[in-house]
Amino acid sequence: MRHRMLGLTCLCCTAVLLAACAKSNDTSATNTAETTPAAAPAPAPAPAPAISFADVAGTWNVRAVPETGDPTPTNYVLTATADSSGWTIAFANGLTVPAHVSVSGDSILVHAGPFSSVRRKGVQVTTDGVLRRQGDKLVGVTVSHYRTTKPDSVLRLNTEGTRAQ
Repeated sequence: MRHRMLGLTCLCCTAVLLAACAKSNDTSATNTAETTPAAAPAPAPAPAPAISFADVAGTWNVRAVPETGDPTPTNYVLTATADSSGWTIAFANGLTVPAHVSVSGDSILVHAGPFSSVRRKGVQVTTDGVLRRQGDKLVGVTVSHYRTTKPDSVLRLNTEGTRAQ
């Protein structure tokens, strides 16, 4: 009896295998992958419009607030010129720092320092920021690097500027 069951099982498996490997002669079915052209890839999104120094030339009141922790803002006046020279950051305490700027697509990259921090007395800081124009505002992120051996030597701030009146 056992041999009969084994033989019947082998016969069924062989039949299934042959049926699976058999070539279909049915010509009514078409291979849509071969007859339908591939869909064209979606076009790349349009790049953001480039920004120029002239677009933001003027005086901006800027407020920079840490992303986490202390909600106290750092306020300053950013003076922007129509080219990469002459940009400055002026703090309320009278400290004015030259800013080195460049353009990359829709962003203005701002580097300043080292200079004496207005947030951390007696500590030197270097800042790097990215600003983009959104309507009538400049928005972005600034990263401050403090010259210290303590673990909190980097501070990220959300930055927003409005034109001075």
